[in-house]
Formats: sequence, C-alpha cells, structure tokens
Amino acid sequence: MKINNIVEGIKIFFEEEEGLTIVEYAIGGALVAAGAVLAFNNLGTSVCETIDQLDEAVQGNVVEQGTCPE
Repeated sequence: MKINNIVEGIKIFFEEEEGLTIVEYAIGGALVAAGAVLAFNNLGTSVCETIDQLDEAVQGNVVEQGTCPE
C-alpha cells in the first residue's frame, strides 16, 4: 500500500501547475529583461558611433574609432 501512496503523491505533484507557472513567468521575465538590456546596450553603442561618424564627415575630418563609451 505504501508504494501506491507514493505513486499517487508523485502524480498529484506533477499535475499541480500553479507553483510551476509562477516560476516560469519569473524566468521568462528575467530572460526578456536581460535581452532588452543587451539589445539597448548594443544599439546605443552603434547609434553613438554612427552619430560620431556623421559629425566628423560633415566637418570634413577623419573619423576616429573608439570615441564612444562602452
């Protein structure tokens, strides 16, 4: 009888989804936030470099690489 109780307990544990969905949402939210930070960081550097190059081109100067903060 104890084995049947253990098996039933395991089945009930895997059928409950409330706690699992909260963890899934937390992990998903963290991944979305990390992706947004990475995307905006790369986008900001790219935009800064493009603006610097345009500024130098308008002034007729040679474009210096690496003037944007990283």
